[in-house]
Amino acid sequence: MTSTKYIFVTGGVTSSLGKGIISASLAKLLQARGFSVTIQKFDPYINVDPGTLNPYEHGECYVTDDGAETDLDLGHYERFLNVPTSQANNVTTGRIYYNVIKKEREGEFLGKTVQVVPHITDEIKNSIYKLGETDQFDFVITELGGCVGDIESLPFIEAVRQARFELGPTNALNIHLTLIPFLNAAGELKTKPTQHSVKQLLEAGIQPDILVCRSEHKLPQDLRKKIALFCNVPHNCVIEAMDAESIYDVPLLMRKEKLDERVLSRMKFSYKKEPGLEHWKEFLGRLKNPTDEIKLALVGKYVELQDAYKSISEAFVHAGAANECKVNVTWISSEEIDGTNAKKLLSNVHGLLVAPGFGERGIEGKIESIKYVRENNIPFFGICLGMQCATVEFARNVLKLESAHSREMNGETENAIIDLMEDQKNLTEMGGTMRLGAYDCQIKKGTKAYQTYGQTKISERHRHRYEFNNKYLEEFEKHGMIASGVNPKTGLVEIVELKDHRWFVGSQFHPELKSTVLNPHPLFVKFVKAALLYKRELTSTER
Repeated sequence: MTSTKYIFVTGGVTSSLGKGIISASLAKLLQARGFSVTIQKFDPYINVDPGTLNPYEHGECYVTDDGAETDLDLGHYERFLNVPTSQANNVTTGRIYYNVIKKEREGEFLGKTVQVVPHITDEIKNSIYKLGETDQFDFVITELGGCVGDIESLPFIEAVRQARFELGPTNALNIHLTLIPFLNAAGELKTKPTQHSVKQLLEAGIQPDILVCRSEHKLPQDLRKKIALFCNVPHNCVIEAMDAESIYDVPLLMRKEKLDERVLSRMKFSYKKEPGLEHWKEFLGRLKNPTDEIKLALVGKYVELQDAYKSISEAFVHAGAANECKVNVTWISSEEIDGTNAKKLLSNVHGLLVAPGFGERGIEGKIESIKYVRENNIPFFGICLGMQCATVEFARNVLKLESAHSREMNGETENAIIDLMEDQKNLTEMGGTMRLGAYDCQIKKGTKAYQTYGQTKISERHRHRYEFNNKYLEEFEKHGMIASGVNPKTGLVEIVELKDHRWFVGSQFHPELKSTVLNPHPLFVKFVKAALLYKRELTSTER
């Protein structure tokens, strides 16, 4: 066993309490003290990964450099820590059972009866220890999805119980996140849901070391003492987690509550040195004190659930802070837009982002919105399908190829501007078979892309099956839409832009996946800046 320390974060009472943000905030505090930290997420659903899940089911699918399709919480981990995650950072029930069944089929269990205990729990423990055994991390934080008491979570809870026993009391601890509701009728905070949640955890064999209590109100000392008494935790290990103005406030709130000190004390570390959070505080200062603001439109299929575009939302936060500008995003369903109302919906915005997605629904609305901003010289940014729609719109309305479309939407089109990649044509399985993860991109000098990145070779993350059809590239460039970024090995178009437009850029990759607090993505920073300059130009013209 390595010297790595393990922290397990569980939740009770209800889901969506913020285990991911608490995990990321604690990790940030430990990292700010000089420790090397990573976070992994265990999800109890039977899907092998979130790649085939509808975004309405589970929010966005976050993609790592190594091509893993993962839970959106991994995005929080990267945005807070500025450290890449990998396939090992997200494990589902489906993945665990898949691995165990594969081993059974290969005869690895030598004819034994395969059972939840020990075979499934052993596989879960292997996943817990995998990151620690690399000797790269002082702390591995493991967040367990769902709630204590859920049937599907039981094997994970049992595996954590076993791991804590194997690791010993100073090498592993449990943080339990729970809810302290305020009942208006009674006019008081109630601790009973927390007591019941801890009782369920105790029944599973785990005594929580620290309780983080979500609440809309401050927890008075007498209430903390009551929780400590009934839940068998020290009084100073009852941590208050009130609703925050921004998720980026939470590390400082947890610092104020001394969550990191409680963890370090429990694991026999000194905590006299203050965490270095100067850059984080500078970011918050810019975020909360903007000198200007802009209004952007985001056109997409899944706007009713903004978690479907979580990384894009957060990239706008980072880019806004970098420009000392508040970014107000108007969410518009692509199904609502047509040629008759595009002007009404988009004439008062300072920029348009057309979001990624799959499938035909809402595609014409995306194309109409792009046509409007292209013709009216309004800043535009297209990501993945958004970039593909920009090329289809250009082909239809500039090159006059009326039948231009994507093969994904119309398999019979005569002009497949976007076509299926060659290596995708004979695939029968959908999960994990797209072009996934980090690929290189060569950027042409003298382009907006080069001005944005300041270098000719970059690496960005992908998640798509279809590509720009290069047989149309010469005609596109002749009419002003250039490929400013291409994959150096395959020649696939990665970035397109209009030469004679204030800012019209589309990327086949997903830049939002690499935007962090300390390194806001340059494409988002430049897009927000272009929108800000456009707004100021409009304002000066009106005067």
